[in-house]
Order: sequence, then structure tokens, then C-alpha cells
Amino acid sequence: MKKAMVLLSGGLDSATVLAYALSEKYMTYTLSIEYGQRHRIELTRAEALSKYLGAKEHFILHLDPRPFRDSALTGAGEVPLDRKMMQMKHSIAPTYVPARNTIFLSFALAFCEELKIRNIFLGVNYLDYSGYPDCRPEFIKAFEKMANLGTSAAEDGDPYVIHAPLIKKTKKEIIEFGTDLGVDYSITVSCYRADNEGRACGRCDACILRREGFKQAGLEDPTIYVN
Repeated sequence: MKKAMVLLSGGLDSATVLAYALSEKYMTYTLSIEYGQRHRIELTRAEALSKYLGAKEHFILHLDPRPFRDSALTGAGEVPLDRKMMQMKHSIAPTYVPARNTIFLSFALAFCEELKIRNIFLGVNYLDYSGYPDCRPEFIKAFEKMANLGTSAAEDGDPYVIHAPLIKKTKKEIIEFGTDLGVDYSITVSCYRADNEGRACGRCDACILRREGFKQAGLEDPTIYVN
């Protein structure tokens, strides 16, 4: 049976990717990473999603948060609130975490070498291009090339494939896709300021994009908001 590693944050996008990998008949492992993020509740939700959707095994890594302390997601400054869509697209977001996807994919790659996995899935999508440079298609392609040059795959002829099935989808399309796959989005947490119960602020970029996605899809938003 083909195997896959899914980077699972506990949010809407990565939950959809996990459901997709399972629907494609991969024996699927999941990896979540604690790096000092304010919304640590996402780790609890990631574990619940992994079990709920039927992954074989879930891993959680705990990293020293110091390399990431300049991000608003780890407490350096405030998370931007009430921004318009156009504001989100024209600058690197304060919630960008330095080299996050490079680091996370590298850990996923190490697990894959150990477990003889050649497929890695992650939930980047085109809405994140400008605000998050490590979500761009060029980055994904470059990491895949590096993975096949700097690991055992370079010798054994069995290449790694980095799958980003949501990269050209809008939030509306992602939600529709995941709903068809049976994702229970009430388990997921997208909010950058979610409290310990998983309640969302409704005002950060992630909340705004998520809420608009459900609205455009004509589906009920299962998110529980603080207010």
C-alpha cells in the first residue's frame, strides 16, 4: 500500500488535505509541530482530526520557539485585525513564521526516510502566495528538487513527491472539496487568536478568509466565535 505523510496543523486546509490523501488510498501518517504558536489549541484539534479521519499514526514535534519569535503568531506584536482582502495580498503578513514550511517539510522528510514514505502532503493554497512566500508553487517545486538531491532518494531512484492539492483552490473551493470528502470542519481551528477552547476571534486574516469561504460556498459556518 502506498504511504504518505501529511503536515497537519489542525486547520481547515490541512484537514482537507488529510481527507484527500486518505481518499486516494494512502496509508497516511500525520505530523504536527509546536513552535510557540499562540493558538496551541490547533495541536489538540490536529490530533483529534488525525484519529477522526483515520490516519495510521500521529506525531507531534516540540521545537525551540526562539527562531520564530519575530512572528505575530508567537507573540511578537499583535495579529492584524479586520483587514480587507486586498491588504492581505500585497505584503508579507506579520503572521508569517520565518522559514516555517522549510523547517516543517524537512522534519516530514526525515520521518519519511525512516518510514519508507515517498509522498508528502501539505495544505498551502494560492490565497497565501504574497503573504506567505513559503506557500508559493516555486517554493514547493524547489523543496521537492532538494529532497531528491539530498536524501537517500538520490541513490535509490525512488523520488519524493510533494503534493499540494489545494494550491490553486480558493477557500470556497477548498470547503466544497472537503465537504464532499466528509470533513467535519467543526473540529478544525483556523483562528490565529483562538482561545484554549478553540473559539475564534472572527477578526484575524484566517477568520475572515474562512468565514468568507463558507459564505461563498453557501454552507453553514460551524466555527464557534468568542463573540
